[in-house]
Amino acid sequence: MKEGVTVRARRMRAGLKGWGGVGAMAVVCALALAFVLLLPWARSQGDGSTGTGGRGVAEGTPAADATCKNPEKQTLSPSAADGPTIAAIKARQGEKRKLIVGVDQNSYRWGYRNPNTTGAALEGFDIDLVHRIAQDILGDPKAVQFKAIPTNQRIPAIQEGRVDMVVRTMTITCDRVKDVAFSAPYFRTGQQVLAPKSSTIKGYDDTLAKKKVCTAAGSTANTQLTQDRKAGKLPADTDISVTVPNQLDCLVRLQLGEVDAVVTDGALAASQAAQDPTVELKGAPFTAEYYGVAMKKDADDLVRRVNQILVQYRANGWQASYDKWLSATLGEDAATSRPPAPQYLRTS
Repeated sequence: MKEGVTVRARRMRAGLKGWGGVGAMAVVCALALAFVLLLPWARSQGDGSTGTGGRGVAEGTPAADATCKNPEKQTLSPSAADGPTIAAIKARQGEKRKLIVGVDQNSYRWGYRNPNTTGAALEGFDIDLVHRIAQDILGDPKAVQFKAIPTNQRIPAIQEGRVDMVVRTMTITCDRVKDVAFSAPYFRTGQQVLAPKSSTIKGYDDTLAKKKVCTAAGSTANTQLTQDRKAGKLPADTDISVTVPNQLDCLVRLQLGEVDAVVTDGALAASQAAQDPTVELKGAPFTAEYYGVAMKKDADDLVRRVNQILVQYRANGWQASYDKWLSATLGEDAATSRPPAPQYLRTS
């Protein structure tokens, strides 16, 4: 038993070398402990939740509902006009006059607390976008109250009014557009397999037979695997029972040898591979999907405003943020990560 624990500890230390050494290991351990202690509170209040091979996104099928086409186009046209939702945000007084945004704090280079900065500052590609939205709406990029939200709490947090929006690598899907409103896409990615370099797994194929795969609860990866196994596109004996609140928990499970592979967005998986040199992406992405900013279903003015901000951000800001946070893991050429020209098919 002692020997097994030692082996796990060595593997964990090896996996954390890419994330800042001893200091980062302490941070991850602290986060893991906090997760265990605070999970019951998190489910009611919301708490926190990516190397090589991640270059480009292969052409794939849209994730989730096969009867639905182009959910990323079901958004409202841009407008800089204020409305009731924005007016309510601007009416907040004093320290409360902030944009309340649900984010991730554990996704390396997307939304994560950097242990090498004063106060473990929250930073990443998604965080840059949040600051840009706050600058436009409130005139101050720092006028943000961040709320760390687990993957499976993103939609409830919006519907219950705990946040004004969620900017958290959230894929636009047909099921989700029934519950929340999305902006136009701001990033393109696809589902991909992450596994140890020594693994016999080759990708999203028959090599996953008899393997245990981890996904985040409420994620498009979890939905895709469930649908594909029922349809016979995934081996029937692939174990997909392991789900966690946050994607980083899957990487920890993989490092501890509790699962054989992780399936998540390729953009996140590439960043996780950058954290742990013992794992790598296996095979090409097998879906094509898009991240959007999620808001309340009836917050039309906010949706239009965010779309207006994105028009400007794609022209001036998006590339600089990509270069800073993602080029090291996804490659210098951002062409395959850029979303297509937006279409605004939603009319009301």
